[in-house]
Parts: sequence; structure tokens; C-alpha cells
Amino acid sequence: MVRLHVKRGGESQFLLEAPGSARLAELTALAARIHNGRLKVQRLCSEMEELAEHGISLPYNMQGLTDEQIEELKLKDEWAEKCVPSGGSIFRKDEMGRRNGFAPNKKMQQVIKKTIEEAKALISKKQVQANTYVNMETVKDALEQLRGAVMIVYPMGLPPHDPIRMEFEDKEDLSGTHAGTEVIKESEAQLWWAGKQLEETKLLSDYVGKNEKTTIIVKIQKKGQGAPGREPVVSHEEQKEMMLYYYRKQEELKKLEEEDDDSFLNAEWADNHALKRQFHGVKDIKWGPR
Repeated sequence: MVRLHVKRGGESQFLLEAPGSARLAELTALAARIHNGRLKVQRLCSEMEELAEHGISLPYNMQGLTDEQIEELKLKDEWAEKCVPSGGSIFRKDEMGRRNGFAPNKKMQQVIKKTIEEAKALISKKQVQANTYVNMETVKDALEQLRGAVMIVYPMGLPPHDPIRMEFEDKEDLSGTHAGTEVIKESEAQLWWAGKQLEETKLLSDYVGKNEKTTIIVKIQKKGQGAPGREPVVSHEEQKEMMLYYYRKQEELKKLEEEDDDSFLNAEWADNHALKRQFHGVKDIKWGPR
């Protein structure tokens, strides 16, 4: 199996495993699905952190309004009584005005926060350093863990307008957001390796040969963005090690220069004629007018 180290821009994303016989059209689509799935998990984790702190999302017509404005407009959150967290709630006002402030109790908060940590770990970029592959099963596991935590804390479910529920139902609207620009549609995805676009009509082995134990660094991006920047000859870690090596070398040279310093020859104890002058009584004689 060929190992693909998938990057987006200059950042590592995940490791993907594929046979050399894999068609690049299918492989590119798979890489895009995993990329988008990881983004979905990250978005859910971010929203669920807010859910643990401030409760369910307010209806759109109430978001961003002050309590006085809500009272003046006689608006009411009909979902607040339907979507009560298990074990009751504690009030924590959302200063952003997005959520209703009725957060789960501390025990239920821990359920959400622990699940978030576990889900993040599954799709983390650190999996690259650990030589752990990420596939769609990994992404699905992370999503199911998050879904399970929400069901435990909110057995009655979340409002249909809550971003978390919309993510689970694949109804999220990312238009006009930064998160939307990060998503790559399968039909628009491209893989690049060694400055060349991997053509979808070919096989992976057409580029890497028949060696199934090779590792290549590929970059995923949208069509029409042109060739991505090439990988540096020296990695960031190697560059840091080189700089540290030359710094130490420079310090050693400075030390040697200090040890070779012959300024001590001007010191009194190094004067070969000091003893002679002392016997003749001509020590500390100063010439010139007083």
C-alpha cells in the first residue's frame, strides 16, 4: 500500500493509504471526503463547546438582541422548554447573543467536553506524526461519538435551527463564511505531487511506480488555483536543527577567541623586567611633569 501524506497549503492534514492500482479519480474524491469530514468534526467540536457553556441556539430572530429588545418585541424561544438538558440546567449568559444561556450541569458538561477531546484526537494532525492513517471510518467514528454525547445530554434533541443539529443532518449553510472556503467539493478537488497534477484518468502507480511501500507528499486543493508551492528542500525541523548547530558553533568560536586573547601580556605579573626594576628601585617611576 502506498502512503499518501496529504497536505493543504503547507500544513499536514492526514495520512491516507491506497494501493498503487487505485484510480486517481476515486482517490482524489476520497481525499476530499476525508478532508471535508475532518472539517465537519472540527466545526461540531467548536459549536459543542458553546453548547456546553451556554445551552441551545436561539431562534434566528432573537440572536444578537439584548434582553430589553427581546422583551420589547415580545419574542419568545419556544424551544427552551422542549430542549432541556438532562439533569437540569445552570444559567450562563452568552455575551454573543447566539445561545439561550441555559447550559447543562457540570456533569453533563464534562460528558460533552470529554467527547470533544476524543473526537478531536481521532482526526488530529498529530496522527501524521504518530504514523496513524485516517479514513472515512475514522471520521464517522468521531461524528458518532459527538452525536452520542449530544443525545445523552439532550435526550429531547436540539432545535432544528441549532448549528449542531444542522451539521448532523448535513443541512449546514456555510455560504459567506470562512469555514465555507475551506471545504473542497469532490468534483472540484485536485491532488498535486512533485509539482505535477495527478490526472484523474490515470492510476496511482503511473506516477509512483510499482513500489507499494513508498511514501509521497500530496497537496489537495480546488481546481483552478494553479500549482501549489513546492515542498522546501529542508524541512522546518531540519532548518531549526541547522540553526541551532551553527549557533553552537559560533559560540564555540567566540570562546576559543577569548581563550587565545593575549591582552594578559600587558598585565604587571607578565612583565619580564618587573623584578629587575624593583631591585634597582626604579619601580613606579613616572616620566613627565607633575
